[in-house]
Amino acid sequence: MTQYLWLIPLGFVLGAFGTLIGAGGGFVLMPILLLLYPKEAPEILTSISLAVVFFNALSGSWAYGRMRRIDYKSGLAFAAAAVPGSVVGALATNYVARRPFDGVFGVVLIAACIFLLAWPHPAEESDPAVPAGHTRRKVVTADGHVYSYTYRMRTGLGLSAFVGYLSSFLGIGGGIIHVPALARLLSFPVHIATGTSHFILAITALVGTLTHVVSGNFSRGVHRTMFLSVGVLLGAQLGAWLSKHIHSHIIIRVLAVGLGSVGLRILWSAFG
Repeated sequence: MTQYLWLIPLGFVLGAFGTLIGAGGGFVLMPILLLLYPKEAPEILTSISLAVVFFNALSGSWAYGRMRRIDYKSGLAFAAAAVPGSVVGALATNYVARRPFDGVFGVVLIAACIFLLAWPHPAEESDPAVPAGHTRRKVVTADGHVYSYTYRMRTGLGLSAFVGYLSSFLGIGGGIIHVPALARLLSFPVHIATGTSHFILAITALVGTLTHVVSGNFSRGVHRTMFLSVGVLLGAQLGAWLSKHIHSHIIIRVLAVGLGSVGLRILWSAFG
């Protein structure tokens, strides 16, 4: 068991950083697992990553909930749309060999890098009009800040269904896609997008993890998951606190460079 102790500080860093930007940390953890365990089957690594993402999202959701930065109504609707894809994506990893999996993962990371670098910091409207076919939401945070915004529900549900599948298939949790999509495509304020994304992640990552448990993939990753989860449970609280003091768009741009670098490294391992 002592051989896994170093996973606790790793989990702490992942938990803090993942919660800071609402992404759950799986987008960083999964590439690390791919590099650390080059001979491990994809379904084992994705089961570990999804379980850790669940504990990170659970802790982060509790922290964001106390700040009242979660749009629960929208989050529940998006999570319901994502759940079927989460199950199918978790099962699909059983039928993909390691090299093609690495190739797909590397391409996704590079695409995420490009998307995040091109993502402009969205302006927040104080009281937007409601266009036809849009849903209006209003969230008042614990510190009294009022966020009022509108979005197209059908777009959000379709996006969530896609994210549910891709996130479980890759073991990344989906926050790295959901946060910029909520903010850019659905006009969520960034701070509400991060909190709501964590709430959705807690539900979809749990479903994906239970799917791996039932299919028997999770048994070989229990010990690694335990130590990583201890770290992320603590780190998530720090990340939620830091989110009040650090501009998220700066963090996301730094993150984008890291994602692109890791994506290129994984592609080189797969096809070099």
